[in-house]
Amino acid sequence: MIYLLLSILASTLIFICFKLFDKFKVNTLQAIVVNYIVACTCGLLSYQNPVRISEIVSTKWFYGAIALGFLFISIFNVMALTAQKNGLSVASVASKMSVIIPIVFGFFVYNESAGFQKILGIALALIAVYLSSVKSKSTVNFKKNLLLPVILFFGSGIIDTSIKYLETTYVSENGIPIFSATIFCFAAIIGIATLIYKAYNNQFKFDSKSLLGGLILGVINYSSIYYLLKALHFEGSESSTIFTVNNVAIVMSSTLIGLFFFKEYISKKNWIGIALAIISILLVTLA
Repeated sequence: MIYLLLSILASTLIFICFKLFDKFKVNTLQAIVVNYIVACTCGLLSYQNPVRISEIVSTKWFYGAIALGFLFISIFNVMALTAQKNGLSVASVASKMSVIIPIVFGFFVYNESAGFQKILGIALALIAVYLSSVKSKSTVNFKKNLLLPVILFFGSGIIDTSIKYLETTYVSENGIPIFSATIFCFAAIIGIATLIYKAYNNQFKFDSKSLLGGLILGVINYSSIYYLLKALHFEGSESSTIFTVNNVAIVMSSTLIGLFFFKEYISKKNWIGIALAIISILLVTLA
């Protein structure tokens, strides 16, 4: 349980970082690229064995890690576009409701338990995510530019499901740092290529603040993935429980931090969502 709590804490700190990026006018794209480089470095430093590229390439999870690296940075950009085209609420709901994909995967592929209490908890969790994410003054329009929230929903769900599958099938506990580092490495390569393309088209202006922002974000981002993988790897844990508690707790804590530290407005719907989130976590963990 400690690994899950640390993953939730790290994921919530990512939310705070992006809020601070906006406040201090940090170039988000540049900070994200630096973040992936730092996260990759953290994984390499955490790996206890010698790093041999030939051994990494020969692992069964290598090509999956490449795909995940591509998905990491691609889905982030889709999230940004969804927020711009459909609104922040749609982006938040689409990405967090995608938790249903790895949950269903866990039920059918790993034959995880699905008693009434757990199903009820998961159902309440989905309602909690929606109510916690939607702002009362915003219009949630999924029909407008429908393709973006659909891609975001399936992309986020595929990322979580793929992490679970690769971790369970091919990654040993000692291999978690190098597996994480490889994912971040390919995300960084794609990000650097994007910046080079922007520079070629005279759309790049270096922001020195992105270095510090990316450094902090990278350590936090690596921690969130590392501890999530450790939680999934823990004997006796079920992915349906881990992903439900993880996503709902992040939404709940992020909403509360927005209220107390960033003075965001919390509607009655949001408070109901937070209350349901607490109930759903209790139901799922005690099931």
